[in-house]
Amino acid sequence: MTVLSYLIPISLFLGGVGLLAFVYTVRSNQYDDPEGDARRILSNDWDEHPKP
Repeated sequence: MTVLSYLIPISLFLGGVGLLAFVYTVRSNQYDDPEGDARRILSNDWDEHPKP
């Protein structure tokens, strides 16, 4: 049971770090690309001849 006294704070800390990283990426607009997928699907650039 003493192991749990170490693992619970460590897991809470790592979860908090992950949450802060997610909030940072949302606030820096890394997920905002509403037009990119719509234009990319209609593009013929990558259909026949992909770049090496």
